[in-house]
Amino acid sequence: MAEQAARPDGRRVRGDATRRRAARHAADLATTRGLDSISIGGLASATGLSKSGILTVFGTREALQVAAVAEARRVYAATVIEPAWGAEPGRARLRALLDSWVAYQRAGVFPGGCFVAATSVEFGHRDGPVADAVRRLKREWLDLLEAELAVAGSADPADDAFRIDAYLGAADARRRLFDDDAVLDRARTLALAVIG
Repeated sequence: MAEQAARPDGRRVRGDATRRRAARHAADLATTRGLDSISIGGLASATGLSKSGILTVFGTREALQVAAVAEARRVYAATVIEPAWGAEPGRARLRALLDSWVAYQRAGVFPGGCFVAATSVEFGHRDGPVADAVRRLKREWLDLLEAELAVAGSADPADDAFRIDAYLGAADARRRLFDDDAVLDRARTLALAVIG
């Protein structure tokens, strides 16, 4: 009996694997086609997962979209924020965050560029759970920048965070539009000037 209790439930393990795979693929699609383009059927075709399996773990298309945002948040934290976390708070951490962000873009973590930038534009004028999840993700990023700028001695952390975010957003858009990686270095240089 104790042996059975220690063994994981196979259905739960399969469901968790389906959830992770579908959410990651949905996050990838969101950067190239938009969150709104994600459908259960389309995702099933793209991943080889069954429609019924996807519906079982998510229930609705909206829940799938919210899960895509959560997965993108996890990936963003792992690739942009965590690598910078060992740096001294303030200027050093801001520089490390910029380096991580540029590396995240160059590595092609998401096929359509920055998930945060892509979904912020798509859902900026909408309401509902998906838009709320996108707003929370963007707000977390801005709050992090503002907090680190405050530690760095910025006279106006909110304005400086706005500038940095604007440079990074412009770099993401121009990189995708013109297929030019040099804009990433330009944005980093301009953002570093804000940091001082």
